[in-house]
Amino acid sequence: MGIYEYVETFAGLPVVAADDTEVTVADPSAVAWRIDMEDFEADPEEFEAAFTQLLDRTGPGGPTALVIGEWGSAYDTPFPYELLTSHAGRLSALRALFIGEMSGEQCEISWINQGDITGVLDALPALERLWIRGAAGLSLKAVRHEGLRELVFQSGGLPVEVVRAVGASDLPHLTHLELWLGVGQYGGDARADDLAPILAGRSLPALTHLGLRNAEIAEEVAAAVAAAPVVARLTELDLSLGVLGDTGAETLLAGQPLTHLRRLDLSHHFMSEEMAQRVADELPGVDVDVSDRQSEREWGRYTAVSE
Repeated sequence: MGIYEYVETFAGLPVVAADDTEVTVADPSAVAWRIDMEDFEADPEEFEAAFTQLLDRTGPGGPTALVIGEWGSAYDTPFPYELLTSHAGRLSALRALFIGEMSGEQCEISWINQGDITGVLDALPALERLWIRGAAGLSLKAVRHEGLRELVFQSGGLPVEVVRAVGASDLPHLTHLELWLGVGQYGGDARADDLAPILAGRSLPALTHLGLRNAEIAEEVAAAVAAAPVVARLTELDLSLGVLGDTGAETLLAGQPLTHLRRLDLSHHFMSEEMAQRVADELPGVDVDVSDRQSEREWGRYTAVSE
């Protein structure tokens, strides 16, 4: 399955297409601007021209929030991160950035080409939210970033190097971390051991929301989470979109207490009806989501988003 709807809001702001001339925006900082090439094989110059026009429209500090869809041949061309880093001086107002927000009809999630995103974090120290969709060619080096509050990687298969880099990074104010681990077929080669630095929580002292989603290794993840130090200070734990079954759920319930959580999301799962009910019953006061129960196919279990 893929993703076939666009976000209508981002960072709490309504999304407005940058090329929509019929929309009047009195305050450019009050919306999240979206750049999206209608032609999926658009030339790089077309995307750069659209980006430059948006900078001119939003003033000297640039947009507050930016959503980038198709930049042209995303199926085989990495996003041009140098366009952001070279214009960093005109992006001083940018607080929220989503790169790769495109539908499966434009480009399946596992085909979206990315690159090394480290330079963007280095060039934009005031950035608070970074969302990346797609992980083909994605890389990240360990960084220290004082501004980042929310980091989301949506993928059909997240490379282990990216997972390890997140764990090695120093992100003292990050409250929301979401990793779509995906499947091995699409490059998701991380194992539970690779999550150990994240689950220890030492470099993420402010973390309150942890999502380890869309995971082919959901049972492994559940076992690791059951004893993870970081869980004690979370308010939300999200293990949705993966292949969690009765074994993983049993491990979660047998581990450390989870009754302090505000929300536990296990939606899109392979638990039996009895186990799903047991999870809800044993966590009174917690908003437990065990919706979207799946049936195992002849080839086995499957994540919600994989191609």
